[in-house]
Amino acid sequence: MRQIKQSQKLKDVRYDVRGPILVEAQRLEAEGHRILKLNIGNTAPFGFEAPEAIVADMVHHLPEAQGYSDSQGIYSARTAVMNYYQSHGLRDVRVDDVYIGNGVSELISMVLQAFVDDGNEILVPAPDYPLWTGAITLSGGTPVHYRCDEDDDWNPDLADIEAKITENTHGLVIINPNNPTGAVYSEATVKGLVDIARRHELVIFADEIYEKILFEDAQHHHVATYAGNDVLTLTFSGLSKAYRVCGYRAGWVMISGPKEVATDFLEGLTLIANMRMCANVPAQHAIQTALGGYQSIEELIGPGGRFYEQSMLAHRLLNEIPGVSNVKPRGALYCFPRLDPEVYQIEDDQQFVIDLLRAKKILVTHGTGFNWPAPDHFRLVTLPDTEVLEEAIGRISDFLATRR
Repeated sequence: MRQIKQSQKLKDVRYDVRGPILVEAQRLEAEGHRILKLNIGNTAPFGFEAPEAIVADMVHHLPEAQGYSDSQGIYSARTAVMNYYQSHGLRDVRVDDVYIGNGVSELISMVLQAFVDDGNEILVPAPDYPLWTGAITLSGGTPVHYRCDEDDDWNPDLADIEAKITENTHGLVIINPNNPTGAVYSEATVKGLVDIARRHELVIFADEIYEKILFEDAQHHHVATYAGNDVLTLTFSGLSKAYRVCGYRAGWVMISGPKEVATDFLEGLTLIANMRMCANVPAQHAIQTALGGYQSIEELIGPGGRFYEQSMLAHRLLNEIPGVSNVKPRGALYCFPRLDPEVYQIEDDQQFVIDLLRAKKILVTHGTGFNWPAPDHFRLVTLPDTEVLEEAIGRISDFLATRR
């Protein structure tokens, strides 16, 4: 019989966060092993629960959430998002500038399908959240990775971005706070990125899903604030991380800047939104309550809070391992440590994390899975409580001792 094969459009698409290493973890689980999964920023398995008001409000609206909503989202949710950005200085945001999606992940794919033509180049950070690279590729575009500088707290290398712009470059992806590095960009850095987009007439795609998870003196600066009226900016955020409801799949994209020059593109985005009917309606009812209510995230990100204490503990313990260095995370839920190539001669970092998984039953993600060019990093999720995290990094340390 004729073999049924995957589309050639998937030829260069990878999503290693849930790739071969997860398949191996599932095989080990089937054999009866208990695997500590530190590969995905999924809050619920680690004891984080949604604020009660969010759950109650969603349940309350279930009877009226049985049909399709407007394809852009229910009015109350879009109004809440509009009000949120207006309160942060973006006074020109309107309800029609907001699209609600099944999490930011769906919206990234929708936006790129509406925007990218074959051969278009989109600038993406390295390391990146790999969905951006995969979705650009699947849309027919070419992801061009610009360097983030580990020696400069993982800030984007603005000169490297400039050097990689060609006549085919159409967009610039900014992930801030950054997954996987934990970097939070300064005002000067954000202004520099916007300046590049302005001078080269690039559309900015600002992934800000971790905007509320900030440590110590870190401040988040909305890209759209500096983009003004002359740089089209699409800002992505949602409830998954700050409100601990990953499974609800409630996210949004807000369009700001010179929308009058993007009428055709926005018609295309609306067409794609219509084709998927709408985002799941029950979770949309959680958005207004989340954005307008008590911000319980504050209890987690300061000294004594779990997000803060676990991130700082992971950072300290990783740096205590010989040959391992980790830039202190200033936000988000991850560490992205470096394995000194002089100490650990790793040629295949995917095989390295599979070996770690088999030996110590710890699941992390290899650095090249985030489009980092060298096999000398891995990403660790900092969601387990301190006792579990200390045990997990201890096991990683024991494993690395056999590889030095």
